[in-house]
Amino acid sequence: MNTDTMRALVQPSHNGPADLVLTDRPRSTAGPGEYLIRVGAAGINFADVMQSQGRYGGGPQAPYVAGFEAAGEIVAVGPDIASPLPLGTRVIGTGAGAFAQYMTMDAAGVLPVPAEWRDEQALGMVINWATALAALKPLGQIANGETVLIQAAAGGVGQAAVRLARHYGAKIIATASPAKHDTVKALGAHHVLDTRRPDLAEEILRLSGGIDLVLESIGRATFETSLTVTRPVTGRIIVFGAASGHATVSTHDLVFTHQVQVKGLHIGIVAAQAPALFEELLAELSTLIGNGVYPPGTPAVHALAEGPAVLQHLEAGRTEGKHALNPWL
Repeated sequence: MNTDTMRALVQPSHNGPADLVLTDRPRSTAGPGEYLIRVGAAGINFADVMQSQGRYGGGPQAPYVAGFEAAGEIVAVGPDIASPLPLGTRVIGTGAGAFAQYMTMDAAGVLPVPAEWRDEQALGMVINWATALAALKPLGQIANGETVLIQAAAGGVGQAAVRLARHYGAKIIATASPAKHDTVKALGAHHVLDTRRPDLAEEILRLSGGIDLVLESIGRATFETSLTVTRPVTGRIIVFGAASGHATVSTHDLVFTHQVQVKGLHIGIVAAQAPALFEELLAELSTLIGNGVYPPGTPAVHALAEGPAVLQHLEAGRTEGKHALNPWL
């Protein structure tokens, strides 16, 4: 292989992941404040689907190398890093162009992969688990004995949230498609409901009497239900995704119909705008790993060429849990 090039999945349009193309690209180089990473495993997230459709706020403009989450080995260190990690250190982090054999990451945003974990087992640490933890604790203020509703609980963030909510002593009502119910129950959910059942709000209220905290990532298809089942005044809704499209809520809704607390969450914005809070989240994740609450991940790993098909399955709601790409397969 030419050492000046690398294999990569390129998104040439905003027509969705079916357009992804496997091709050779110039190999990335580390700029100021960056590490060059030899990617061992790249995480697949629903944000990748949204970016491919051009509907992710602040997302890249086509054409671009797809992907943004990866784990791998530091193979070069750019200038202007005060105390760089040694070459060969395995790290997990985010950056543009993760669906490739090499990518760059901001040195300030990487974390070492736990020594006994493989690269793919660390995927989700700074995206899925950090998002779930932020939604439940600093934003959601979940307390022991409260009831939490986790929409799309079979996804990467959803599964992490179920584990964490059980750890923090919450009663968990989760939604997922029927084929995924057993998986979600096994993680600790007390009740798992079909996301598409017509009486979803009524059943949630029957089981709970009112939800203290909702983790909402589906958007248009479930947002009205989330508003309806949340306890007035004290209830909280944390919104961190819109897989079915964006929903709207008006000032009239919040004053006269649904008097609930609605908060938006984007973990990348948390890291950039509230770095101290983000560092606290990462420290808590390290504690959770040490206590066995956060186990090594078990993503389904695919060859890079399978990326377009896997993303189309994710787009259609036919995946479960975390998926990853190995750019060397």
